[in-house]
Amino acid sequence: MMETLKKMFGVGPSADYAQLVKEGAVILDVRSKGEYASGHIKGSINIPVDQLKANLNRLPNKDKVIITCCASGMRSGSAKGILESSGYTQVYNGGGWSSLQYKL
Repeated sequence: MMETLKKMFGVGPSADYAQLVKEGAVILDVRSKGEYASGHIKGSINIPVDQLKANLNRLPNKDKVIITCCASGMRSGSAKGILESSGYTQVYNGGGWSSLQYKL
């Protein structure tokens, strides 16, 4: 059970997000449009988590590295699960966008 929760919310060994972005990873911000407008990581894609399944066509191919982020890490954890269940193979939960930007 604990391993399932860790996997779902992306808890575990830390990824080198700066290196992933340098290699072409996409940052997916799953907050609302209003939250995104108040501040976001430059170059990120905004698709609110509740609209993600309907907008998968806005994302690159399923083998591209995607880093999800939101305000705290909860919605980005859900988005990670949605993407993985839709066949995306390299998805990382970057957690809160404001802390993620300092890791880039």
